[in-house]
Amino acid sequence: MKYIYLDNNATTKIDNRVIDKMLPYITENYGNPSAIYSLGQKAKKEIEEARYDIASYFNVNNDEIVFTSCGSESNNMAIKGIVNSYRDRGNHIITTEIEHHSVLDVFKFLEKEGFEVTYLPVDKNGIVNIDVLKSSIRKETILVSVMYANNEIGTIQPIKEIGKITTEKNIFFHVDAVQVIGKYRIFPKELGIDLMSFSAHKFHGPKGIGGLYVKRGVKLEKYIHGGKQEKNRRAGTENVAGIIGMAKALEIAYENMDINNKEEQELRDYFEEKILKAIPEIYINAKNVERLPGTTSLTIKYVEGESLLLNLDMKGIAVSSGSACASSDLNASHVL
Repeated sequence: MKYIYLDNNATTKIDNRVIDKMLPYITENYGNPSAIYSLGQKAKKEIEEARYDIASYFNVNNDEIVFTSCGSESNNMAIKGIVNSYRDRGNHIITTEIEHHSVLDVFKFLEKEGFEVTYLPVDKNGIVNIDVLKSSIRKETILVSVMYANNEIGTIQPIKEIGKITTEKNIFFHVDAVQVIGKYRIFPKELGIDLMSFSAHKFHGPKGIGGLYVKRGVKLEKYIHGGKQEKNRRAGTENVAGIIGMAKALEIAYENMDINNKEEQELRDYFEEKILKAIPEIYINAKNVERLPGTTSLTIKYVEGESLLLNLDMKGIAVSSGSACASSDLNASHVL
């Protein structure tokens, strides 16, 4: 039976060219980058070249890229790092109701630590109201965290407008860009972004490697203690093969980005047109706003989501009814 995989917002298949690029750093050039001998220094050199390549795609400085293990770690590192470094400036932080759980759960944790949190509502298409954001800002506000695009419905947020507001108010702006890196050309400095999370396995890179853009001058309290890797911002031996694989995956994504986006949007629109005609009891979420080109979200009346997923899986079709990180939670999606 042919298997049809339709869950690339959860994870993507690693590109064979990425595997080929990574293999020598697993089998031959396996030195620890912190070691002073040549095998270690070769690994260190390759890490810095990969950092340079990734930074160039975002038009940022090399030292503004910090390597992590995944998007969830990047989100935790950014949010906890800011609030712990700048708590003397205030204890109010803002996010939205539809963030990924690696953001929402951090904010809930910080509420228990004494921070005041505002969860911004969104409209029926999942978009933040700029006026509501403005009215929520206080003199004690130190951080706003808004995802670039939603992982379930694909809605694109007004990031540039939000960045302009946070810049004017001298508030740190964190963006979970995990779903857009590799799909769009993102330049954080032009958007007023201070911190930006990304993860390789969302753009046909390896699992277990991610990154965080940290604007120069932004202080982050150290998240993982131990060694002095990543300019003393994150302890732990670097995932050399993963870092190199992420840089290669991003290179491939940028080479084919426009073609891929066009093809994916055409396929999505064709699928939505056909399914609406075939099944009248379907509603397409956020259909009339800008969405990720390869994302469609359906509400099907009178059908229980988990049962539908299992039946599709038996037919060889893989889809999700929500975030992969919440797949064990049988409650309705917090986004919808």
